[in-house]
Amino acid sequence: MPYLGEEIKKLGFGLMRLPQKDDAIDVDQVKQMVDRFMEAGFTYFDTAWAYAGSEDAIRKALVKRYPRESYQLATKNAAWINCKTREDAISQFEQSLERTGAGYFDFYLLHNLGAGRTKFFEDFDMWNFVTDKKKEGKIRHIGFSFHSTPEELEEILKAHPEAEFVQLQINYADWENPTVQSRACYEMARKYGKPVVIMEPVKGGMLATPPESVKAVFEQAEPEHSVASWAIRFAANLDGVITVLSGMSNMEQMQDNLSYMKEFAGLSPEQENVIRRAQEELEKIPLIPCTNCNYCAKVCPMNIGISGSFTAMNYLTLYHNEASARFQENFLVSGHGKKRAAECVKCGKCEQVCPQHISIRSELERTAQAFA
Repeated sequence: MPYLGEEIKKLGFGLMRLPQKDDAIDVDQVKQMVDRFMEAGFTYFDTAWAYAGSEDAIRKALVKRYPRESYQLATKNAAWINCKTREDAISQFEQSLERTGAGYFDFYLLHNLGAGRTKFFEDFDMWNFVTDKKKEGKIRHIGFSFHSTPEELEEILKAHPEAEFVQLQINYADWENPTVQSRACYEMARKYGKPVVIMEPVKGGMLATPPESVKAVFEQAEPEHSVASWAIRFAANLDGVITVLSGMSNMEQMQDNLSYMKEFAGLSPEQENVIRRAQEELEKIPLIPCTNCNYCAKVCPMNIGISGSFTAMNYLTLYHNEASARFQENFLVSGHGKKRAAECVKCGKCEQVCPQHISIRSELERTAQAFA
């Protein structure tokens, strides 16, 4: 069914990871991918002011080559990046209009609300700004992307009923993940009647190469389909979804996505059972059982980023992708003003308050060695 009056097929082209050539976006290849995407009947494109070169590339590959009414273009405002005044934040909108040449945005998002980033949009009165731009016809639909807790999501939805949709990180691996809480955030958005745009359905490519036990479940069920296809279809099968964004980096990924999404009509009960079995296999992998309650953080005299360190370590255990795990550790620990695992003084105060009875000191030592 259409949401917000828009007829949009359930696959969106995420423009964050476009193909590169000579350290720049390969616009010629992007044009070919855009053409193939549009030929298959898909029309939703997602970029952001903060995606280097992406808005310029989509002007050249899409906006200058197709009628404006033939597609939907989404972009985002990151008021928390290098903005000291309201004018700085507003200038991002003007730059996005200029870079894309689109004239207006079908979907305009306040980018990555949650934790310390939410306050910038409040301080700079950006909600009223985007509402005014909607009245002017420069924005058709107002929304926001979000990476935080369902409780914080509810606070924002209560404070801003003008938000028409929410963009959330949802995939079968994070559905019950205590850090990401995909299911709980999705259910919160639906509680407030907000349709959802799904990001990270393949978890930044991780679920294209999941643990071997998970991969075996999918390949045994449907050897003709890619493992990544299950992640996209899981997300697209949820109720209230406007579209599922896939950050496609080459024509091969595009062709694969189109092969199973062009005629997607939902998962069968048998296919849903396959995904449940894959989730069960994921749960068997021994991880640090941290629920991100952060009781430990309140008593740590060294301000160690304990839960962030454990999230990064679990990434490494699950996906064996050191680059992604290090990114998580940097973002969740140093990026949140915390000290790294190696600085733990082993006082043991954290273990006295941990409801999961984790051997935090030994796990931090293991983590420090992994990320040395």
